[in-house]
Amino acid sequence: MKDKVFKIWPEINWIKDEGLRNKTLDAWVYAIENSPLEPKDLEEIPFSLLIKDCNISFMNHKRTCVQLAVDMAKKMMANFGDEIKVNMDVLISGAILIDIGKLLEYEIVEGKLTTSDYGKIVRHPFSGVAIAARFGLPPEVQHIIGTHSKEGDLGKRTVESIIVHHADFVSFEPFKA
Repeated sequence: MKDKVFKIWPEINWIKDEGLRNKTLDAWVYAIENSPLEPKDLEEIPFSLLIKDCNISFMNHKRTCVQLAVDMAKKMMANFGDEIKVNMDVLISGAILIDIGKLLEYEIVEGKLTTSDYGKIVRHPFSGVAIAARFGLPPEVQHIIGTHSKEGDLGKRTVESIIVHHADFVSFEPFKA
C-alpha cells in the first residue's frame, strides 16, 4: 500500500525529516485502508461533495493546495527574510494531511459516493487530527489539520496553518456554486 500512496502523493518526499515523512505516509496508508476508496479512486472522485457537478478530483485539489502552500511560504520567506519563520516540513506534512479525515467520511451507496453517517457527525478536521495523533505526528501538524477549515476560525492559527488555510480555500472557493 505504501507504494500506492507514494504514487498519488509524491509530495510526501518533499518532507526532509525522515521520521515526519514516514508518519505522514503511515497516516495516509491507515486512512486508505479504513476507507471504502482505493488510492486510484482519489484521482477520480470530486474533491468536494458540497459542489454540484464538481469536475476537479480530490487529488488534483490536494496537490494544488500543497503546491500553493509551499510556493506561498517560499515567497514569504524570500520577501520577509528573518521577520518570518516557516517550518517547511510541518507545513508540507500538514498540507498533505488536512483532508485525510475525508477518507473516513465517505461511503459508497448503490455505486454512488456519499457522506457516511460517521462523516455527517465527525467532520474531517476532527477525524484528521485523530489519525495524526494515532501516528504520533507533532502537535504543529495536528494544529494545521484542525484549523485548516471553518472549524479553526475561532482559534489562533500558526504561520504554517494560516498559509495552508489560505492555500486550501483559494483552491476551493472558485469552484463553489
